[in-house]
Amino acid sequence: MRATTKERDLVLGNLVTALTMVQKSRDFSLLVPEVRVNLVYALPLARSIQDVAGVEGRITVVGGYPHAAGLPAWGASDHMARLILEARRYDPAILAGINFRCDAAIIQVAKRYGQEKGLTFGLIDRRQEPQHAARQEKGSMPWKLRYLVRTCGGVPRLFYENEGMGKEPLFVVLGKDAVEVGRIALDIARRYRKKLKVSLSS
Repeated sequence: MRATTKERDLVLGNLVTALTMVQKSRDFSLLVPEVRVNLVYALPLARSIQDVAGVEGRITVVGGYPHAAGLPAWGASDHMARLILEARRYDPAILAGINFRCDAAIIQVAKRYGQEKGLTFGLIDRRQEPQHAARQEKGSMPWKLRYLVRTCGGVPRLFYENEGMGKEPLFVVLGKDAVEVGRIALDIARRYRKKLKVSLSS
């Protein structure tokens, strides 16, 4: 069943709102990783990456602020879109996600935030990934979600992947829409900046 024009417009509108929030946050610039950030939101009956809207070119930092390299578009994300599609096999309520930088302080801040807000927290230990999954083209994602479900009893709303061979550690927030995950990410960014006592004033 194909999504209606209204459903597609609602997803894109929500994504644009979330992206605007992120781009106004200097705090979030501290969380942009080397691979950059993507913010994605899927249609309710998403079956492929073309059913998931993301930010073309991802989000980087320009002039001290997060900056989208392109516009929200369908099929603009591969990795995060595949993550959402795989997560929905276990939890259909998950429709959106955002990834960002991960270090010991971010993990500490996010774990405490999750405890306060009642959000589940998890870890993907890349050292446990079987070689056949790592070697198979796009074979890691199914293993990652199976690992989370097995170790967390379900798909956690907050989780991180530790460092892998040639891969940057990353944090991920999942939720019901782009605005929700964007707000969570910005809350974590504010707490992270305060923890580090970093001044971002002009």
